[in-house]
Amino acid sequence: MSKKLLQSTAVVGSMTLISRVLGFVRDMLLARFLGVDMATDAFYIAFKIPNFFRRLFAEGAFAQAIVPVLTEYQRQGGEAAVKQLVDHTAGVLGLALLALTCVGVLAAPLLVLAIAPGFQWASGQHALAVQLLQITFPYLFFVALVALAGSILNVYGRFAIPAVTPVLLNICMILAAVWWAPLFEQPVIALAWGVFIAGVLQVLLQLPVLWRIGLLPRPRLKQHAGVRQIIGLMLPVLFGSSVSQINLFLDSVFASFLPAGSVSWLYYSDRLVEFPLGIFGLALATAVLPGLAQSYVTADQQRFSQALDWGLRWVLVVGVPATIGLVLLAKPLLITMFLYGEFTLPDVAKSAQSLTAYAFGLVGFMLIRILVQGFSARQDHRTPVTLGIYALGANLLFTALLVVPLAHAGLALATSLAAFVNAGLLLYRLLQAKVYQPQSGWWPFCVRIVVANTLMGTALYFGVDSELWVLWSASERIWHLLGAVSASILLYGLGLTVVGVRWQQLVAAKLI
Repeated sequence: MSKKLLQSTAVVGSMTLISRVLGFVRDMLLARFLGVDMATDAFYIAFKIPNFFRRLFAEGAFAQAIVPVLTEYQRQGGEAAVKQLVDHTAGVLGLALLALTCVGVLAAPLLVLAIAPGFQWASGQHALAVQLLQITFPYLFFVALVALAGSILNVYGRFAIPAVTPVLLNICMILAAVWWAPLFEQPVIALAWGVFIAGVLQVLLQLPVLWRIGLLPRPRLKQHAGVRQIIGLMLPVLFGSSVSQINLFLDSVFASFLPAGSVSWLYYSDRLVEFPLGIFGLALATAVLPGLAQSYVTADQQRFSQALDWGLRWVLVVGVPATIGLVLLAKPLLITMFLYGEFTLPDVAKSAQSLTAYAFGLVGFMLIRILVQGFSARQDHRTPVTLGIYALGANLLFTALLVVPLAHAGLALATSLAAFVNAGLLLYRLLQAKVYQPQSGWWPFCVRIVVANTLMGTALYFGVDSELWVLWSASERIWHLLGAVSASILLYGLGLTVVGVRWQQLVAAKLI
């Protein structure tokens, strides 16, 4: 089972890697040509709203709610029942999302006021953000349809197309930054249109694959028990599975009151943390959910618990060294990626502060994605909602304590601390209900992880001088960064092997 899960994770992760690399190219171009100012802050607020819903739907509610129900219908009713469910789901949810999109476009001034109230005091910034949001908000409608299609394909083991679809967004924004932006008096408007066009293309990419497996939706609006079941699961999961995203979203709200550039510094920091989180965290969670759902439908409790255990161990194997790497390479990463053109050294320093704070919560973010699947596969979404409320309260408390002394970095650190609160509560509930029963060998495994990461971290700390990065050309920075990352990975892998972790056993989830 775990070998199949790892293969699925590798497919999703490799496709996501392509998207993330192009995402970095996109952000490098934006930093180079647009820099950090009030206009970029306005765009990132306008982009954050539909992007927030993308994460909420594509990486949260749709998969969490639809995959278990589709799996149940597939097992019990066959392909005809699945096709009927898909048609009715596409009709009802499509109409609801279209209405929501229309309301969002019309209510853009109020949304910007609610999300970035600090823009009211900046000349023209609120009006620009409203204009950008009215262009980008329809992306919500398109990406929700993409998420529906991706959930269907994942149930049938087609992970590649849903994972590679975000590439189109990066390509469209790159073209907008390089070719279209110079044609506009306000260049960021071109980026907004790039987002809109990407949404259309992402939907079109899914259709041929759905047609080949016989599940291309023919929307219907009649009542259907499966649709009601999905909606009943989706509404709570919109909040429960996405507390971390809501916390990140709140960062922008508070950052709008901080000095100009704060929203952009948080954006670039979040992008770097999203790289390992998206490649592995999302990939692993996406691959684990169908297997968990099948185990629940067949009442195979042991297999269910083993899948969770396997996922949690891999979170530590990848998440801990990624955290150390992001912290110790914060400035080299930012210098290599963004220190060109309008992006300055003070921007690097400010972004490094929030990157370090966000990186601290990386393991927490990854754990949440895996642990929530343990509830979603069992169609229990009330528990994550309840625990999510506690985590959201913790984030607000941490924000109140940290925003004054640490400014934008305090917002990032509060989000990271809240992620661990959320993950801890989720894990406690799974253990309390005996849904998850850890396999033997966790303590020796954790000791081995600590030893291997200490070896890698020590080498990075003494082997990398971030001040030299400023003196190098772009190509020299890239080669040195690739060398540092490659050496760290090799050293970490060697460290795990020396302390007794065998990779073949790791794949099979038999670490001790």
